[in-house]
Amino acid sequence: MSLIRPQARQLTRRRWLALLLLGGGLLLAVPPARADGEQAGVKVQTLVKSGEAWNGTRLPAYPRGEPEVTVLRITIPPGMKLPIHHHPVINAGMLITGQLLVTSAAGPTKQLKAGDGLIEMVNQPHYGTNNGTEPAEIVVVYAGVKGKPITVLEPVAGGSP
Repeated sequence: MSLIRPQARQLTRRRWLALLLLGGGLLLAVPPARADGEQAGVKVQTLVKSGEAWNGTRLPAYPRGEPEVTVLRITIPPGMKLPIHHHPVINAGMLITGQLLVTSAAGPTKQLKAGDGLIEMVNQPHYGTNNGTEPAEIVVVYAGVKGKPITVLEPVAGGSP
């Protein structure tokens, strides 16, 4: 019997050691969680957060109806000026590459460079101009209503848009 006990103790020690190694290995395999719920290594940067458009005007309430979110990636060649237009829905974007000058028909402007975020004006005529030397790529998210437009071209003086 004296031989069984040391063997049993050794077996028990091996099991504990195996469990410790397995548990430790699992802890190393799972990235530690941060206090705010993000995993270590994940970086979050708020580009823009506001209840106002880039020109300081308050955003309207969200429209009633069946929601429809649209995400567009828009590429504007160097030197190109977009037609004057307005958005009847709230939208925001991020300039991925290049630069873009956004101009309100009322006068204010905002110069964007790659990495900048922007909350667009709602129901206010404006346009964008790529005043850089490379294509300007912007990703825009529109919070709209199914079946309703997200962009409306403004009539051009003396003719159609």
